[in-house]
Amino acid sequence: MRKSISVRMRPSIAVAVIALGSACREAPAADPRVVGELMRAMYGTIRVERMSPPVASRLMSYTTVALYGGFVAADPGLPSLDGALNGMPAVHRASRAGELDGTLTALAATRVVVDSLLREALPTSRASLARLADSLAAARTSLGVVGASRARSDSVGRQLGLSIVRWAHSDGFGATRTMPPFVVPVGPGRWINDAPASTFATQSLSGTSDLVTPANPANQLRGANSSDRALILSRPKSATVKSVPAVNMSGMSEPYWGTVRPFALVRWDECPIAEPPAYSTNRSSPMYRNAQEVWDVTAALTPEQRTIALYWADNAGESGTPVGHWISIASQMVSERHLSAADGARVEMFTAVAMADAFIASWGYKYQYTLLRPRTYIRRLIDPAWEPLIPTPPFPEYPSGHSTQSAAAATVLAGLIGDGAFDDSTSISIGHAVRRFPSFRAAADEAGLSRVYGGIHYPAGNLSGRELGTCIGKKVVARAGGTASSSAR
Repeated sequence: MRKSISVRMRPSIAVAVIALGSACREAPAADPRVVGELMRAMYGTIRVERMSPPVASRLMSYTTVALYGGFVAADPGLPSLDGALNGMPAVHRASRAGELDGTLTALAATRVVVDSLLREALPTSRASLARLADSLAAARTSLGVVGASRARSDSVGRQLGLSIVRWAHSDGFGATRTMPPFVVPVGPGRWINDAPASTFATQSLSGTSDLVTPANPANQLRGANSSDRALILSRPKSATVKSVPAVNMSGMSEPYWGTVRPFALVRWDECPIAEPPAYSTNRSSPMYRNAQEVWDVTAALTPEQRTIALYWADNAGESGTPVGHWISIASQMVSERHLSAADGARVEMFTAVAMADAFIASWGYKYQYTLLRPRTYIRRLIDPAWEPLIPTPPFPEYPSGHSTQSAAAATVLAGLIGDGAFDDSTSISIGHAVRRFPSFRAAADEAGLSRVYGGIHYPAGNLSGRELGTCIGKKVVARAGGTASSSAR
């Protein structure tokens, strides 16, 4: 169980590994803790960079592909990535075991990918990740991976990283940065971002909350708020940052995300969903009944329901988003299920890929249907003074993104390592106690239901998202082609 989540380098693993193997001539098997350290650092990066969930999912997918790809390149016995991901370049593999060091190859590939995708990130984020990579690589070389073996591993890893960067540049993400502003169709059932300024998510980068003003909700660096003190306390981003923009709760989040190339799905709408309830003011209509159910449950929340809503909130700008939460769960499974470093990286990768495709699909449907949120409908027809428990996010309602990506992640985890009870300690650092679940599916179901308790999704959006995510997860497992072996490679 970890005590905090941060992008700062953790030297403890380096010290432990050095002490373990300083006298060894032959390097031992890769330490699975390397995977956990990298994933914790990426969680912290998502949090500090205030990424939106879709952007975070893309970053985590390419990062974990590089991580597992490095192990694949070094070990001919590992499951191949050939044909597993759309358009991914072939991974050139060592002709024999021992020719390359998997850890160093994976670290080199990951570093190239992270450096590219986070080129506009805060200098502190980039420096912290670089120091962690240096520390992990130094720990590995101290065990005897030196000379030609190290040089070959670094070279192959860098080449792999560059090929993944080129692949990433072809996914359509860049085009979404230059598309014209998305215009939401106008109509009584259409989404509008009417969340009040008082519910903007804090953009704090430390333990102390910063002031967020409606005029600058993303806390961007502008001439009027530039000062040495602001740079120290807030480290605000420039408004010109496009690849890792800060989430803007008063704006519109990634309306063109459905055009980004999926990782495993053939197309973004490969998994169909039912149409949302038709807009109606009739009290007997499915639309009204869905809204009434949200109002009823939020009006009489039990302490447990409130805990669930806040536990899974995973607000952008305040946490690692739902992406980081499920990656954290996967990281905990690496140690709990005694997976090897390579198997752990593989599980992380397919979990990340499933969530990335879940966001591509759910965002595609969200901006196809542009359904209004419960806050708008309930205040219009049921209770003019009603407010949801948690802030309404800046994108349309149907289907629930939380439900979709949670079901996708849970389906992949169960498919690759088997379902079972587990303890989730992801959110200790933001004030939540460890929570125990009987299965990954139960956790995913609770995550989806939390959005109804929080007042930001209708039951129909939750259920549709659950079905969509399950479909996506099954397709990712099929592309994965097998379970983790739990070997000690």
